[in-house]
Formats: sequence, C-alpha cells, structure tokens
Amino acid sequence: MFYERELYSQIRPHIEKKEFTVITGARQAGKTTLLKKIYSDLREQGKTVSYFSMEDPGILAAANEHPEQIFKFSPRPENPLTNGISKKIFLLIDEIQYLTSPTGFLKYLYDTYAENLKLIVTGSSAFYLDTRFKDSLAGRKRIFILGTLNFEEFLLFKNQQSLIDELVKIRQTDEYLSPFAEPLNILLEEFIIYGGYPAVVLDPDFNDKKARLNELRNSFIKKDILEAGLGNEEAFFRMMKLLASQTGNLVNKSELSSTLRIDVRTVETYLHVMQKCFHIMLIRPFFSNLRKELVKMPKAYFGDTGLRNVLLNNFSPITDRDDRGALLENYLLKRLSAIFGHEEVMFWRTASGNEVDFVIKENQNRKAYEAKFGNQKPNHSAVKAFKDAYPDFSFQTLSWRPDNENTWILKL
Repeated sequence: MFYERELYSQIRPHIEKKEFTVITGARQAGKTTLLKKIYSDLREQGKTVSYFSMEDPGILAAANEHPEQIFKFSPRPENPLTNGISKKIFLLIDEIQYLTSPTGFLKYLYDTYAENLKLIVTGSSAFYLDTRFKDSLAGRKRIFILGTLNFEEFLLFKNQQSLIDELVKIRQTDEYLSPFAEPLNILLEEFIIYGGYPAVVLDPDFNDKKARLNELRNSFIKKDILEAGLGNEEAFFRMMKLLASQTGNLVNKSELSSTLRIDVRTVETYLHVMQKCFHIMLIRPFFSNLRKELVKMPKAYFGDTGLRNVLLNNFSPITDRDDRGALLENYLLKRLSAIFGHEEVMFWRTASGNEVDFVIKENQNRKAYEAKFGNQKPNHSAVKAFKDAYPDFSFQTLSWRPDNENTWILKL
C-alpha cells in the first residue's frame, strides 16, 4: 500500500518543469518508494517513462562508460526536435550516487536533451556531499529533501485518519479541548521513542522495531563512513553516541576532540557528514548584543529520535526518562523547522546563563518558544530578560499534555 508523503504534493508540480528533479534525504526514508509512485503515475498518464536503479551492475557499467549508453535501456529523446515539437521522455533513476560522476552524467543529459528529456533522480547523502553537484548544476536542478515521517505522516501510516482530522481541528481551533488527547499522546510517545523511519513505523512489534533500528544504525554508519571517505568507524560511532547523549546541548568542538581523542578538524568533518546524512540538525544562536550574548556554539538535535534512542539503547517510556525534556525539544525543533524553515529556527542564550529554547527570527513571525514536559513554568528571569531585550517577540510555552498553564505541544 502506498501512503502519500507530504513532499509528493510539492514534487508533483515540478515533474513537468524543465529542470531535473533531485530527491535526496535520509537513508531508508522512502525515496525509492516515492520514485516508483512517480513512475506509476506517469505510466497511467500515458507518458513515455523509464525507471532504472544504479544498483543494477549492467546499467551502472553502461552509464559510467558514457551517458549516451543509458539509452540502450530507454527510448532516446529526439535531438534535434522534429518540426520543433517536443516529445518528452521521462527518465527516472534511483541511487544515482553509485555513478562514478553523477554530476557529469546529469549535466551531459540536461545540456544535450533538455527540451525533451525530463530527469527525476534520487541520491543519497554521498551525492549531496559532492561539491561539484552544487557548483556545476546551477540552474538545472531543484532539490527536494525527504526526511523520515513527521507526526501526521506517522498517523497516516498507522491508518489513523480520524486522528489526523482531529489533529487538524486541534491546530486550527482556538480553545478547543480535544476528547482524543489521550490516544494522540500515546501515539506521540511511540513516535518520539521509535521515530519515523517508515519500516519501523509499520512494524507492529516493539521488539522488532528495536531490531530494525539497530540494523539501520549499523548500516548507516558503515555506509556513511564508506561513501564520505572517512577512516575511523569507531570514532564516528562514538561521536554520534556522544551527541545523542547531549541532545539540545551546545556543541563544543574542543571538548568533543578531547573526549574522543581526535583532532578538531576531524570533529568538524564528522559534524559536516552527520548533517549532510540528515542524522543531526544544528541550530545557531540568535543575538544582537555581541558582548552579552557571546555564546556562538550551535546546539545539536537529531533528524530522527528513533535513531537517537537506538544509539543510547534507551526505549523506556517517556515519563521514566531523564532525557524527556530533550526529546520534547527535538520534536518541537522538527515541527518548527517544518513550519518556518530550518534556517529560521535559532536559540537564545546569554553569557549570564539566561536561555530560551527556540527563537524564530523571521520578520513576519518573530516568536520564541519553550518546551516543558509537565505543567512547569519557564524560568522567569530568562523570560523577562528575553522580553526586555526583544519586546517585539511573542512568547509561548509548549507542554507534553494539555494543562492550564501552558499550550499543548500538538496545538502547534
């Protein structure tokens, strides 16, 4: 069964555009499934479409020999056009990062056949890491990033359409008290503990979910090390584990270097790879007064909390966890990034220790947010200091459950 991802509605209008379409994102997030859905839809529309995976050794060898060799397996676009009329051919390629030069391959096909060849490709982080990809394909591509499931998609994969409708109502209706708060929170807890990898979500057995996450963790690290050309698998793994234990904390490269006994340049390389592989998300500090707000280190969160929890081997219920606040912050960051864009989400922290979890810097949406697990109130002095410094920002405290003090996190 195909569950339609939210990203598909953004990709669909781009399918008919001249630029080629690149789908990248976290491993095992559903890129291949999405590409096969596009293939199926194009065939139903009567389009001329071919689908290949570069995991096929024969196709890979031919494409590496010369881009023209791909047309041994697909109709060749007309060049030049007959009577100036385009007869568009759609070429869908999965796992394009396996090519020796994916950038050169795409550039050649686009420059030669742009009028009547549409390329739609998926590529892992190794493809995304290639600096040539960004530099030489300007104006020829649009990148779509497919993450693991968000909470609404999680509910869809759980066949909980009625709760999706309820979630929409909760978010759109002020002062609405949902009679379904308890089942929503039960599922939100499962989502935060086990994450949003589709195969993990679809597995009904919690022990099997853990086993799948263990397999994903081991597979990811080995592939990331190999494709990024890194040499020390153990250090990379230990750094990921350390960042998992420090979710929501400042990333101090010198401390990481000292703890892991690797140089700072290696720490920076690992952070870069982890970001490009969509394992971690770094957010930057928000400041205007450089003398008082001198914390310049970023904070680290995880792209998927299931991956984060398997690194720590901790799948305990959220109420029993010392890190429940960090998990709630991680959920909130991903939600805010989805609403406002990741680059707009920052945090505020002063040299004196005052701190606000998240700040939206966008001029039209100047907001600040705190995540609190219970019905706790945020630190009064920190809130006052922030409001005094930035009176034009609204401030909201979001909590795990509906309560009288704070806003339920699912209202956002």
